[in-house]
Formats: sequence, C-alpha cells, structure tokens
Amino acid sequence: MILNRINIKTEKRAEFTDITTTIKKIIVSENFTDGLCSVFVPHTTAGITINESADPDVVKDILGHLDKKVPHNNDYLHIEGNSAAHIKTLITGSSVTIPVKDGKLVLGTWQGIFFCEYDGPRSRSYFISLV
Repeated sequence: MILNRINIKTEKRAEFTDITTTIKKIIVSENFTDGLCSVFVPHTTAGITINESADPDVVKDILGHLDKKVPHNNDYLHIEGNSAAHIKTLITGSSVTIPVKDGKLVLGTWQGIFFCEYDGPRSRSYFISLV
C-alpha cells in the first residue's frame, strides 16, 4: 500500500474543493497503474464525495440544499456549535474508493472528487491510499 497525506486550507464555513487533479498527480508520481485509490478524511466535520465537477453551479446547489435541510443554527445540543457540520459529514461520508486502470482514475465524464468542508475555515488533511 502507498499512503500519502495531503494538507489543505479551507477558506469558508462550507465549501467543496475539487481535489481530483491532486489525486491524479499522486497516481502518476507513484507510478501506480492498476488497483484501488481510497481517499479518507480524518475529521468529523469534513467529508469527501464524488459529484459533477464540470459545472460549479452544481456544488453551489448542493451546499445551498444542505444548508436548507441542515441549518447552522437549529437549537442543537452540542456545545461546540458545529452539530450541522457533523450531520452534513454524515450525509456525504468520510471516504470514497475509485478504481485505477492503466494509471488513470476510473471516473465518469463529469465526475470529480471533492473535499467537503462544513466547519471552516480550517487547516485540514486527507489521505490517499493506493492499493
């Protein structure tokens, strides 16, 4: 297994950052040709997802819908005040696994891999495992 830790700085309370290019570069730099690429976020208020990366309005729509369904202030009991971020992370998840064939991620035409920040801005990290 090959494991890479990537650091990322987020700038907003909630944002999606397309990390597909970073992952592709690691696959090339590690001369990884065939197997699985797993991306994992070790935070409880940030997630990872695969969705459309061609039209930035899709991300805006997703974030807007999540805010409507899981508002930041909603009389939550958690004292830190970030329960909405925990719930949104539960919805998107903390990891994705993508096949790699001939040194390329097997993604659909419009798909990209996103780091999902829900409690920023912060300094974060995620892990890329190649197996």
